Amino acid sequence: MTEKEENPVVEVFKTIVSAAVLAFGIRACVAEARYIPSESMLPTLEIDDRLIIEKISYRFRKPERGDVVVFSPTDALKEQDFNEAFIKRVIGIPGDLVEVRDSEVYVNGEQLTEKYILEPPNYKYGPVEVPEEQYLVLGDNRNNSLDSHHWGFVPLENLIGRAAIRFWPPNRLGSLDPQPLYPESEK
Repeated sequence: MTEKEENPVVEVFKTIVSAAVLAFGIRACVAEARYIPSESMLPTLEIDDRLIIEKISYRFRKPERGDVVVFSPTDALKEQDFNEAFIKRVIGIPGDLVEVRDSEVYVNGEQLTEKYILEPPNYKYGPVEVPEEQYLVLGDNRNNSLDSHHWGFVPLENLIGRAAIRFWPPNRLGSLDPQPLYPESEK
């Protein structure tokens, strides 16, 4: 007995539906592409850089200081009519005491060595203690970033994922390493 051949239209339809389900599943659970719309993360990320945001690692570990994260707007941001995702660097994790003074950022009383920022912050902030299950995030372009020093903390549940790889432009292709990290004593 020979197998009945399927209609080519049905085959194409099955292929398209399978591809769409697979693409949606990967984007929803594993990784997605994002672009940088602002200068808030200069010099680390430039306008129109394209990134892969991975969504798996935070299922197995908590965000760490230095991670560059993408997150949904907090309630405070939604009140200001911000609805698009943000990208910033984690500076304070739950329990940390964070302060910005004298153009430096301090975490738990220790000055951070931040070679990745555009320029030192020209504002004062804190000291504030980061609540449980929340994170303090700042843009690398400290003086031109709408970040935690304006609107507060990011709840863990708002995190979409970690910026892992820059794939565009080709001359800046590579992983987003959180180096230089914070002093060894803080790891």
